[in-house]
Amino acid sequence: MDSHFIAYMYRLRYIERWSLMRNTTRENVAEHSYHVALLAHMLCEIGNRVYGRSLNADRAASMALFHDATEVFTGDIPTPVKHHNPKMLANFREIEAMAAERLLGMVPKPLLPAYEPLVLGPAVKPRSLQDPIGNEQTAGTEPSADSGHPEQEPKHTQAMPADGAASLTSTDDDHELMKMLKAADLLDAYIKCLSELSSGNREFAVAKGQTEETLARLAIPEVNWFLTHMAPSFSKTLDELSEDA
Repeated sequence: MDSHFIAYMYRLRYIERWSLMRNTTRENVAEHSYHVALLAHMLCEIGNRVYGRSLNADRAASMALFHDATEVFTGDIPTPVKHHNPKMLANFREIEAMAAERLLGMVPKPLLPAYEPLVLGPAVKPRSLQDPIGNEQTAGTEPSADSGHPEQEPKHTQAMPADGAASLTSTDDDHELMKMLKAADLLDAYIKCLSELSSGNREFAVAKGQTEETLARLAIPEVNWFLTHMAPSFSKTLDELSEDA
């Protein structure tokens, strides 16, 4: 039987983000996932080369590419809607887990160990690790920061290690990479706000301030370095960028 897995992943380009906001430039989940992968990789390399850390940038990028994969079925649910009350959030997490299982059901069996850890959300234990009576162990996650805009918080706690073999258990390294992924997700929202404000759209003024506050609370040196040395360029025009090159 044919596998529809990658065909569905490509359909993320039809899922629009920021649905509650007036946008001058539309953004879809596929491009958001790519941008978050770029940012997660960049943050890890800043950590490695500026702060002397040992972060797996390639692994972080892989995690980012799939962090919103389930939205191909659920759509992009704005954060204020999801976090309206605990019951609504719990119901959404259940729907999200069902969407992950559906998507994984399309992965060819030989490839499942590689993609199962990337697609599953934090509340779902890989099926290959469930015990015979069906008990599942919930992976711990950090509470999401509700910054008041329709930005999706990262969903995943596990990914592929550098050697390409699937890692089906959460590790300290995963925890550090998840921090970078969360920061990258927020940075992409911040950059979106900068872009919209530069186009004269004040719809994103409050979201920008809220996202800045959330990023500051993360207290991640790599994020501060990025904001100081790289983020200002996003407010410049092509001519301004060319003059500085």
